[in-house]
Order: sequence, then structure tokens, then C-alpha cells
Amino acid sequence: MKLVRCTYGRHALSILAILNEAIESSTAIYDYKARSLESMVDWFAVKDQDHFPVIGLEADGGELLGFASYGSFRAWPAYRHTVEHSVYVHHAHRGRGFGSRLLHELITLAQAQSVHVLVGGIDASNQASIGLHVKFGFTHAGTIQQVGFKFGRWLDLAFYQLILEQPPPGLVDTI
Repeated sequence: MKLVRCTYGRHALSILAILNEAIESSTAIYDYKARSLESMVDWFAVKDQDHFPVIGLEADGGELLGFASYGSFRAWPAYRHTVEHSVYVHHAHRGRGFGSRLLHELITLAQAQSVHVLVGGIDASNQASIGLHVKFGFTHAGTIQQVGFKFGRWLDLAFYQLILEQPPPGLVDTI
């Protein structure tokens, strides 16, 4: 298997399938309806425009086993060195260390792009994802209780953060 940069043409359908399975069967995404292929056009365009990576882990035969990315945390300029990330592994391939491999690579890419803080919003009951993040040094930054409602119950959203190296010397607070 190998790590790859995901593209719309090669990976949109596979990423969409992974996302839609998570929407329909889990609280990993606080959404109700499956996404369309058309939504992936804009998703990839924003990632490209903002130079945010979309990486995947492919099996030797080309099957996408999982993917990871990050994007803007908040819209205001002062947050430009903080990103919110996501790591998703295909449901048939969980528990094999693929999430670790993706998260490790995502952290490496964030460091190369002078990201200062990675933030993960994780359903508070998702112990596997929380454990993955703690393994990589993320710390609990707070939980917003009963912020989501799905599958007939209220959901708590836990935030985990990883502070990376300081931004480069000469950083100024203007764009």
C-alpha cells in the first residue's frame, strides 16, 4: 500500500463513498443526508485553492483505504495558522493502523506548511478516534455538550488539539 495525493478524477467517488457511509451509520459526521458527487467538485476546488492537502492510503490494487485532509478552522485572518483536520478510514479497513499512517502524514504536511495548531472535532463517544489523537500527542481542549442531534440522541463534540512548532521567524499579524 502507498500514500498518495488524492485528486478529484481518481478519488472523488471513493472519498464520497467513505464520507456517505460515515454519515449514514455513525456520528463521525454530524450530517443527515448523503452527499452528492457534485459536492465533491467544490470540496476539491477549495482544497486546491487554499493549498490544503488531501491524502489517501491506497491498497496495491488502487483501492482507497482511507483519506485525510485539513481546512480552515475559522474564517478570520488571525486563525490562518490553525486548521481543522479529518481522518476517515473505509469501514471495512478500520483497526489496522491506517488512521495512524494517515494522521502521521497529515501532521508532517502541516509542519511543512507552517501550521501552528491542528484541531480535531470528535464525537465524544468515539473512543477509537480519541485514542488515535492522544497517541499522536493531541490534548483535550474542551467539549461542547449536546451540540448535535443524530440517531435520536444528543451528541457531545470534543475538541482535541496538537500544537506544532512555532510559526517561522518574521511572522507578522497582517495578511
